[in-house]
Amino acid sequence: MKKKNVFILISLLILVAAGIFVYAQKVKVKDDRFITYIIDTEKQEMKLYWRNDKNENFKSLQNLKNWLEKNNKTLIFAMNGGMYKQDNSPQGLFIENKKSITPLNISSGSGNFYLKPNGVFYITINNLPAISSTANFNDKWKVKYATQSGPMLVINGKIHTAFKEGSTNLNIRNGVGILPNNKVVFVMSKKKINFYDLANYFKSLGCKNALYLDGLVSRTYLPEQNWIQTDGNFGVIIGVTKSKP
Repeated sequence: MKKKNVFILISLLILVAAGIFVYAQKVKVKDDRFITYIIDTEKQEMKLYWRNDKNENFKSLQNLKNWLEKNNKTLIFAMNGGMYKQDNSPQGLFIENKKSITPLNISSGSGNFYLKPNGVFYITINNLPAISSTANFNDKWKVKYATQSGPMLVINGKIHTAFKEGSTNLNIRNGVGILPNNKVVFVMSKKKINFYDLANYFKSLGCKNALYLDGLVSRTYLPEQNWIQTDGNFGVIIGVTKSKP
């Protein structure tokens, strides 16, 4: 067989193998239990919101949507973005447009937020996304937006050791992870689910780090997937927008 034909054959085999691998990966990560939304923070406009220009808490996704429309923006995705206190103030760190609104919470306590390690989801001034454990977070990275929550779901490619497969601790849950291509993936369960299964889904997507956002109260607005929840009573809200034509 001529060298040229051998080269062509090998190239075809590589392409077929790559196609099989990609297909297998898609099958592996397809899971109808979840709403999944991926964004590129270098190309799309994502911000963290808490209060409007009148210093009023947005609270619901609908209130945020209405306010954005008045400011010539269209909301294309929104999700509650971290735990909060009774007055709707962030329970931990919140940075908005390079300004630190509430400080990093390094204290101990009871509840999901304090299940160590907890962590911070943030976007740098260069629009690069990251998730860090609270212990390793440092604002020297020039952060534009940040929200703190807990617990971490996936830490350096491993599921949080506190989570047990088959756990009966079920709830609606949502979280955020960073994909291998450095895009952000937001996930919310359609039905009640345990921590292990949520963390395992992020891991199956290839996330080295993923952070839990909240549980029972969680809501997601994603019209392109026919998932429209506009109620809620939150602290921080994550929103992706586009300008009106």
